[in-house]
Parts: sequence; structure tokens; C-alpha cells
Amino acid sequence: MRVETFCEAIAGICGDFFVGVPDSQLKALCDYLMNERGVSARHIIAANEGNCTALAAGYHLATGKIPVVYMQNSGIGNIVNPAASLLHPKVYGIPCLFVVGWRGEPGLHDEPQHVFQGEVTVKLLEDLEMGVFVLGKDTTEEQLSQALEGFLPKLSQGYSAAVVVCKGALSYGEPVCYRNQYSMVREEIVRRVAAAAGRDPIVSTTGKASRELFEIREQNKEPHGYDFLTVGSMGHSSSIALGVALQKPEQRVWCIDGDGATLMHMGSLAVIGAQKPKNLIHILINNEAHETVGGMPTVAGGVDFPAVALACGYRSAVQVDNYDDLEEALGACKEKEGPLLIEAKASIGCRDDLGRPTTTAQENKQQFMNHLKGDR
Repeated sequence: MRVETFCEAIAGICGDFFVGVPDSQLKALCDYLMNERGVSARHIIAANEGNCTALAAGYHLATGKIPVVYMQNSGIGNIVNPAASLLHPKVYGIPCLFVVGWRGEPGLHDEPQHVFQGEVTVKLLEDLEMGVFVLGKDTTEEQLSQALEGFLPKLSQGYSAAVVVCKGALSYGEPVCYRNQYSMVREEIVRRVAAAAGRDPIVSTTGKASRELFEIREQNKEPHGYDFLTVGSMGHSSSIALGVALQKPEQRVWCIDGDGATLMHMGSLAVIGAQKPKNLIHILINNEAHETVGGMPTVAGGVDFPAVALACGYRSAVQVDNYDDLEEALGACKEKEGPLLIEAKASIGCRDDLGRPTTTAQENKQQFMNHLKGDR
């Protein structure tokens, strides 16, 4: 289905407000919204899906109209609290239409972090007492319109509804090319961090950074046990690294993070700053984009992350935008007490032949734990 047709159908029951967290399954919708609205009062790219839901509630309170929240199904966990304790008719009765990209759809191959989430997606939404309609490749405009009209009685009572979008169900003929002004390449940043870390453990964030780290180890014929690749649970890598660092105070621990992930759960910076682990080095690669799911912008271009980190209690924080300064900052880390933050400004993009880890998540966990125990 053309995304223009999809949005026209939605407009029949909803207001004129979209808020979301980008998803590769919804790339057609994301690109359409960027072309038609950009980032504006009618279209906001939020920090996380709970943030989206609260923004949507505010829109309804101000207008009385139904907002649209788009997201990947991995974000359902972030909406459970506001959907159950804010939107639901037993509380305020604020209706919302969720458009959910279905990663891990049963019967289709997907990455391990999406498999269980995919299996329970529809059930989770139904457990939240939402009406659910699955939009597939063969869904007709008439079927979609009938489903949306069928939601109206419940929406009028303050319930929410969800359209779950299958892989390839939406199409758009005008893709957007996302770029920024920075020259450092993320994979090269990751390579230099890995070299600086040596045998120190690294916790890397969800997405392409972890894929690049895996391939760097392959190229260097180094053990994968040095690294914990956080394939899911976006935004939590720094907290995982903190948990490791506190239990291994004699071992320097590195975290490779991303701007979208850091924004998603930025309160973790305050927890790290409060705990003040002397052995934690936090590398934030900031390309101001949700690159792994298509490249849509984050708000990270307007955030002074070093200032935030210092305000949260980090002992040192710097920003770099070239390799010479990066090398200097990485070298200085070994002489300073943590927690330390290096924000590295990076370009958008990766090589076309970037692969995926060939070990399972369980194997990665065990190898990493063995390395932390000192097994070689």
C-alpha cells in the first residue's frame, strides 16, 4: 500500500499530529513525514516511545483530537506504563492510534532480539485493551478503512487502537537521503576505541556500532569475548557497562554508545555520575541520527552532552570531531579517573557490505563472562 493512501485513511479518524521513534519497518512512513512535514509542531521525533505517548496525550488534551504514535514493536515496553496508567479509560480515557512496525513477525527470519518480541506483539497490544489491525502486503484500502472505522466506537470511549505493519506493507517513491557535516566515520571511531581499550571489556550499543565492532574483531583475529554486543534493549548499554564496572572495580570498562540510545534513557547518565565508577569510560558516537533504522534525525544536534555529563557528576567530558583529537582523548582516558565521557561527532552512513555477528547472543554472553572471569 502506498504510504500516501495509508495516511489519507488515518486522516479520516485522527487529527493532524504524528509523533514517533523511527523504525526501519516504517521507513516509508518516516520518509513521507520528513518530506511532507519535516520535524515540526505537526511531526515530532521523540526520545522514546513513552515520551511519544505523553506528547500524544498533551495533543489530545489541547485539541480533543486523536494523535498518531509510530514506533517499532520493540518500543511497546516503553508505552505500557503511560498506556495503562494515563491513556486507559479507567484513568483519563485519552484515545491514541499507534502505528507499530512488526519486527520478528512469526514465520519471517529476523534478528534474535526481535523473535520473542514479534511473537507477543499482538497479544501485548490486546492485553492493553487496544483494538488491533494487521496491515499486510495484500491489505486493500477498503479493508484498512473498514478497520479504522471499526475502531471509532472504542476510540470515542477513550480506548486506543493499533495498526501493526508487516514487512513491506507500506511503500513510498521518494526516499530521503540523510547526511550531516561531520567527517569522522563511525566504524573508524569504533576501530580506534577498540585499539585503545586493548583487552579491556567493551559494552557496545544496539545497531551498527556493535556490528562494526564484531567485524573489527574478525579482521584483527581478536576474541569476541572482549565485547558485549547489546543487540536489543536500546538505550541501556551504559547501564549494563555501569553494572559491570561496579562489580569489577579493578578492570577498566568501556561503553560504546549512540546519540539516539543515550537520548532514549538519558537518566542513566545521572546514575553513572552518582555512582562515580573510576573505571568507566563512556564513548558517545553522535551522528545526530537514528541511522540503523533509516537515518531520521535525533535532537542530539542541540544537546551539549559533555555539559550534561559533567552536571550529572562525570569527572571529565569532552567533545571531538576529528581523529587527532579523538586519539588524544582516548590516550588521556588511561591517565584519568572515571567516569569519563568522550562525545565523538560522526558522519551518517556505513559501508554497503557491513555484516552481522555470526555468533549467537547466548554465545556472546558466555564468552564475555568468561573474559571477565579471566578465562582465556
